[in-house]
Amino acid sequence: MVPSHSFTQRPDAPAGQKEGIVSRFHRHSLIILTVVLLLAMVYARASAAGPRDEEDATEGVSTTLVLEPGEGNPRNSEGDFIQLEDGRILFAYTHFTGSASDFGAAHVAGRYSSDGGKTWSGEDTVIVSNEGGMNTMSVSLLRLDNGEIGLFYLRKDSRADCRLHMRVSNDEAQTWSGPRVCIEPPGYYVVNNDRVIQLKTGRLVIPAARHSLPGQDFQHRGAALCYLSDDRGETWQRSDTILEAPPDSRSGLQEPGVIELKDGRLMMLARTDQGSQFRSYSSDAGITWSPAEPSDLVSPVSPATFERIPKTGDILLAWNNHKGIDEALRGKRTPFTVAISRDEGQTWEHVKNIEDDPHGWYCYTAMEFVGDCVLLGHCAGDRRTGGLNRTQVLRIDIDWLYR
Repeated sequence: MVPSHSFTQRPDAPAGQKEGIVSRFHRHSLIILTVVLLLAMVYARASAAGPRDEEDATEGVSTTLVLEPGEGNPRNSEGDFIQLEDGRILFAYTHFTGSASDFGAAHVAGRYSSDGGKTWSGEDTVIVSNEGGMNTMSVSLLRLDNGEIGLFYLRKDSRADCRLHMRVSNDEAQTWSGPRVCIEPPGYYVVNNDRVIQLKTGRLVIPAARHSLPGQDFQHRGAALCYLSDDRGETWQRSDTILEAPPDSRSGLQEPGVIELKDGRLMMLARTDQGSQFRSYSSDAGITWSPAEPSDLVSPVSPATFERIPKTGDILLAWNNHKGIDEALRGKRTPFTVAISRDEGQTWEHVKNIEDDPHGWYCYTAMEFVGDCVLLGHCAGDRRTGGLNRTQVLRIDIDWLYR
């Protein structure tokens, strides 16, 4: 009978030596088996931990459109998306033709995608010509509850008059109504791109930063407030609360954004020079707001964008995460970071740097959820040559955001 653990043995080996050989064989087998199991466990844990090298770090991200500046076009910057009934996506952005300054001449131009944001048309379509004394910029596109498309944009007539205007399309962005002003009286109001929202009640909410009163030139310090409409933009009222940053803040509260929470409250985030995004809440659909307080979103003076992920119900945030950042990068709009909140903005997880060039300038993000992906359209310049002069569109797998 052949034993189950057979091996070749010298025929003249003494019985005691044979037993020693058998014992050593078993010990060596156990050691080899243990090493193999440990290696398998290490490999499995490394695989589950996610990307193991830089090349894999953005495996779920692809760049599908880059709008570079050129002759007679010194800057291409912030925009927004809208999905049309025929399946196309319109990305409308600010196309500058004067200087690259915020006060330079500009109009709203558009590119189209017919494949979910994978590719884009090669030529611009003018969406809104420059109707301002200085420029027309910072567009928000919104599908209204009656099926029409709302187009909101800043018309900058002077350093004392910058206000949001609205047009409406009932033929899927082929033609637009005449403009109507959303903010009265005149003053300098900043409303970022992709900022206007419609609540479940139908109320439209415009988060704005007021930088001057009537007759005053632009002032750097901002105060946050909202403009509200319950008749799809026919008439507007100002929020009762005007939020201020601490007295020692030079920036004040700037470039606010708002989201409707599951419990019906609104949450606002605004950029500051206080080292973080400041946060405020409204329990009456934007009429009054709690005092603005620091959040744990460490940030330079740069805006955050945040929207609800339809697929999961969680909130996706894009901002410049400065938690633990190198001192040399403080105040810079890099890296470009995304994170997810499962508890309505109280905490953030799955924090990922999408872009981290130390000279990069990543900001003014628009979000659009298309199937199992999200499109991010944002400024992605180089601060040595022009931080706001180049815009790009990223296409990101939502599942990858959760890994």
